[in-house]
Amino acid sequence: MSNTNASVRPFGIKDKIGYMFGDFGNDFTFILSSMFMLKFYTDVMGVSASVVGLLMMAARFVDAVTDVTMGQIVDRSKPTKDGKFKPWIKRMCGPVAIASFLIYQSAFADMAYGFKVVWLVVTYLLWGSIFYTSINIPYGSMASAISADAKDRAQLSTWRTVGGTLAGLVIGVGTPLVAYEVVDGNTVLSGSRMTIIAGVFSICAIICYLLCFNLVRERVPVQANTQKLEIGKLLKSLVTNRSLLGIIAAAIVLLLAQLGMSTMSGYVYPNYYGSAAAQSVAGLVGNLVILIICAPLAVKLSTKFGKKELATAACLVSAVVYVACLIVRPENPFVYVGFSAVAYLGIGFFNTVIWAMITDVIDDSEVKTGVREDGTIYSVYSFARKVGQALASGLTGILLSLIGYTQATAFDPDVTLGIFKMSCYIPIVGFILVAIVLIFLYPLNKTRVEENIAELKRRRGEI
Repeated sequence: MSNTNASVRPFGIKDKIGYMFGDFGNDFTFILSSMFMLKFYTDVMGVSASVVGLLMMAARFVDAVTDVTMGQIVDRSKPTKDGKFKPWIKRMCGPVAIASFLIYQSAFADMAYGFKVVWLVVTYLLWGSIFYTSINIPYGSMASAISADAKDRAQLSTWRTVGGTLAGLVIGVGTPLVAYEVVDGNTVLSGSRMTIIAGVFSICAIICYLLCFNLVRERVPVQANTQKLEIGKLLKSLVTNRSLLGIIAAAIVLLLAQLGMSTMSGYVYPNYYGSAAAQSVAGLVGNLVILIICAPLAVKLSTKFGKKELATAACLVSAVVYVACLIVRPENPFVYVGFSAVAYLGIGFFNTVIWAMITDVIDDSEVKTGVREDGTIYSVYSFARKVGQALASGLTGILLSLIGYTQATAFDPDVTLGIFKMSCYIPIVGFILVAIVLIFLYPLNKTRVEENIAELKRRRGEI
């Protein structure tokens, strides 16, 4: 283990738990958005699914500016007594939580259509493009400052996944049981309940962020980058960085699969199967798979076989599972839950090691250029995740419109059958594309990662 600042306590369980709470806070708003925002605006606010999806994709053009800008701000900021990255968590936890709550205002459901679209655009941009960016990029970049040891970082990645999974449990299990009500024999989303739920989750997010701030310690000094920003040089560096391009492409298609599954769960269970309870059980089982199987085994398996190798195999298994589900077309919703739970292994193993893979990319870039740019690289990756989120929501919204989904046709048999097929097609395509990207584009296999770590230790005089 590396402890480069003797005045700070050594890396330990407080750091792991604190870092876990950081993603717990993130996902109280992020998972809520990915699982329920499209459903809320189509079923409660009466906005077309294609309009919501297209707006979410258009917002990513704003993120192209705000994400990289925030990355530069973080890289150029000077360390304080609390560290270089931690202060941003305390500063921005309130704004990101409030912006998330404002998205789900069912009191405006009877307002003019144009007003509702504008409200969605403004609140969604405030939440995702500005405030979420300003807290998530410093949080993700902070892993490099918590410890320089590769094993410690892998543990942080695992604990971060645990935090996100716990948020997924709370949202995925609890929300369907509370947010839905039966009206005229159909299971529908309650707007007023969603507003209350969003408010509660925003408060929980703030609490989690403050726990992260108080428990984590930055012990690896990261000085401010004082080099003059040259946009052309930066873009050239990013475009020619194969490891970064590979992880970006993998992240985009993984989120296409993951968020496609999450978004479609809000339609396939209540509309095709007529069971909000099954959606709740799916959230429980899927997240337990990550907590019980993926989190304990990820570090051991990735240490033995490599992070790239583990993620590739897991994604291929998940694609096969959904092909089988499409062929079988189970009539019982809980059999469908079983298929999705097994498929969650792919998401679970990849998400458990993905944050450690980002530090591998940062190391690889430093080996090549001699400059460490945690904030900038993480911001580019963060932008890629948002592209994946937008593509998942955007394509899902467009596909729902293409199969004829509206408030009036939500329970039409032909439409609901289309919903079931989409719930399988989206993850099949996504998981296969992830495996292809990792195999042919992403270069950081186990051997390459170990070589980079050894080289950086040599440069720092640690070996």
